Amino acid sequence: MKKFIAIVGSNSKKSTNRQLLQFIQKHFENEADIELVEIKGLPIYKKSPEKTVPEYAKEVAKKIEAADGVIIGTPEYDHSIPAVLTSALAWLSYGQHPFVDKPVMITGASYGSLGSSRAQAQLRQILDSPEIKARIMPSSEFLLGHSLDAFDENGNLKDQEQVVQLDGLFQDFLNFVDISAQLNSSTEANKQDAADFNWEDNK
Repeated sequence: MKKFIAIVGSNSKKSTNRQLLQFIQKHFENEADIELVEIKGLPIYKKSPEKTVPEYAKEVAKKIEAADGVIIGTPEYDHSIPAVLTSALAWLSYGQHPFVDKPVMITGASYGSLGSSRAQAQLRQILDSPEIKARIMPSSEFLLGHSLDAFDENGNLKDQEQVVQLDGLFQDFLNFVDISAQLNSSTEANKQDAADFNWEDNK
């Protein structure tokens, strides 16, 4: 059984993105071991002369390294991902590079009708950056709109068409992880490139 890390891209106590990832965790429990990871315990990203990385960021990085893949649930604030998720990804690419060639599936829930579509597009760009170099599953958006009304009292998605869509995307992700595992010839070189990259030298 594959091991996935599901990152809650919000620090809200009542995040519908957390609800979505909890549903995914339960709904696919017979197909993958999915561990939810919170980022609300991370401080706001700030470089230091000593290049100090918070211990919790190191713990999350180790979980990602050991996992077969990562699922990220992002809200959308002002057409972008929340600052807390930007900060977390910065910590997870500062002196450590667990996302390099790691298969990633992106999901998102929002109160409006668009289901975090713009935030997901931005998140793809960030994950494709030289310091992160994740392997994002193509054509795989799962957009949960009107998320406040999307779940029943048991935390299940009400709309069966959305469940069917999610079932298909998750099966595709399982296949994507298998394919990605075979594309590892340049992974060590990619990790070194990510470690060596410096924006100040690339202006």
